[in-house]
Amino acid sequence: MAAPTVTLNNGKQFPIVGLGTWNSPPGVVAQAVKDAIDAGYRHFDGAHVYENEHEVGEGINAKIAEGVIKREDVFVTSKLWCTFHDPKDVRGALEHTLKQLNLDYLDLYLMHWPICYQKSTELFPKNEAGEILHANFDILDTYRAMEELVDAGLTKSIGISNFNIKQVEYITKNARIQPVTNQVECNPYLLNKELSDFCKSKNIVITAYSPLGSPGRPWATPDDRVLLKEPKLLEIAQKHNKTPAQILIRYQIQRGHVVIPKSVTKDRIISNFDVFNFTLSDSEIKDLENFNYTERICSMSQDKHHPAYPFNDDA
Repeated sequence: MAAPTVTLNNGKQFPIVGLGTWNSPPGVVAQAVKDAIDAGYRHFDGAHVYENEHEVGEGINAKIAEGVIKREDVFVTSKLWCTFHDPKDVRGALEHTLKQLNLDYLDLYLMHWPICYQKSTELFPKNEAGEILHANFDILDTYRAMEELVDAGLTKSIGISNFNIKQVEYITKNARIQPVTNQVECNPYLLNKELSDFCKSKNIVITAYSPLGSPGRPWATPDDRVLLKEPKLLEIAQKHNKTPAQILIRYQIQRGHVVIPKSVTKDRIISNFDVFNFTLSDSEIKDLENFNYTERICSMSQDKHHPAYPFNDDA
């Protein structure tokens, strides 16, 4: 079965569970996408910086060629990287992504971060001291260039990612085309309740990344707490005869968030989609939200001195 959808503020339907592709190793992403389509996924979340969009496109196009899906059956997201915030570079960045994906249009294009870097062939341009070479384009100017991509038919919707409340408000007050989503880190270690409530008040859907706590993140240390091993989570999972991951995905769904768990393992891809046949109780949700531990996995701490760094309030 296909995932239920949420209705975006432009009327488009957004599948509530998608396959994340960040940190997926090269050579296996295309097969993961094909496995996901066979399992019922119709939402795929990618980005230029993940450096695997060609494989995402390979998987999607293989299933289109097989007649399993049509292009209009899948919802494909990508993101504008920080080196392309100059408004004159925005369209070219999306056109490059479409070429990588071998698709004619995106369903959703997000500004990946409010932070901007100097234009470069490097994803993280640095000076000789190893410091990021920042730029200072206004996020509204960049966003207005993204609005033109909707006009051109290159993407059906646009949105933002990793924006704080003030930045969301700045865009919504001045945009011609409202952002449909704000994709942010969200799990029981980082509830993001105030931001979620604010976005909801603006009819902007939260897309939750790292819903499982990103256990495979490259910078994890042996001393880090592991969300998937929390005793209370294991207890809830056992009660429902579900995996801890399924509980965490279901938790986001019940918050009204779209959720994009990542896996390249077929069994886990299938399991992560099997979340529509049970419901967490209010007390179970309260237990998940009472872990009393706040950790931001994706902090972009190298950018904390940039004026648009979004996490200074909690960094």
